Amino acid sequence: MSEISFQDRVAIITGAGGGLGKTYALEFARRGASVVVNDLGGSADGTGASKAADEVVKEISEAGGKAVANYDSVATPEGGAAIVQTAVDNFGKVDVVINNAGILRDKTFAKLAPADLEIVLDVHLKGAFFVSQPAFAIMKEQGYGRFVFTASGAGIFGNFGQSNYGAAKMGLVGLSNVLSVEGAKYNIKCNTIAPIARTRLTESLLGPMADNLHPECVTPLVTYLASEACETTHDIFDVGGGRYARIFIGMAPGKAYGKGARPSAEQIQADFAEILNPEGYTIPLSIGDEMKATLEAFKD
Repeated sequence: MSEISFQDRVAIITGAGGGLGKTYALEFARRGASVVVNDLGGSADGTGASKAADEVVKEISEAGGKAVANYDSVATPEGGAAIVQTAVDNFGKVDVVINNAGILRDKTFAKLAPADLEIVLDVHLKGAFFVSQPAFAIMKEQGYGRFVFTASGAGIFGNFGQSNYGAAKMGLVGLSNVLSVEGAKYNIKCNTIAPIARTRLTESLLGPMADNLHPECVTPLVTYLASEACETTHDIFDVGGGRYARIFIGMAPGKAYGKGARPSAEQIQADFAEILNPEGYTIPLSIGDEMKATLEAFKD
């Protein structure tokens, strides 16, 4: 088993001024990557700004690595483009994008203000889009790229008080899945993680369990997924506290009534147990796989 290296690779890591992003930046640089350390430097709710990225760049530089700081917000097209341009201006290309930047504005659904929905979507979902789109164009041209998107169990499974955050995070799963399909012939791999780790965003939510959820436990998986060694794409991974597991979206065989059938609501009710039954599920890798299942049902 050869050592994973990022020699001659250029990585953009958003939200890398602390927490998970910082651990990625330090590890990628240690393995030879030139790193764009992006961080607006705001608080957990997205307000304010600081130069947190400078400290990470300083740490990387003092260890003999290569890094540059960037303070643009991911939440605008201009900010996303500027982040990617920072990589091109300083290192000539982009090979890896880790979409990690995020904020929290937790409220119960009934009390959630539109502004708290909009800013969370802007930073998590639109932010990943705005950074990834210009990077994707460069990766297509060079025939190589790796994306890692940061989702959450709050979106994949649901969590009280996080409708805005959960919606944004599940949107990232969809974005990653589409890019994995569009990037396939260009050797662009896209995967998603749902991390559980102690960071400034989560330590107040995790309680005593936070002591066992070190950010560094997430770093090895992200390092592998972002590397040339990784051939996996279109996957989601649960990671935290030293545990690594695949999450997948499966499709059950269901109940097929035949081509042109118009079952009644009462028939659906009668057959609902069969519709729910997960036995014999498949894991579609694109909408094409879903359509194949429909075509097979027509044959029956």
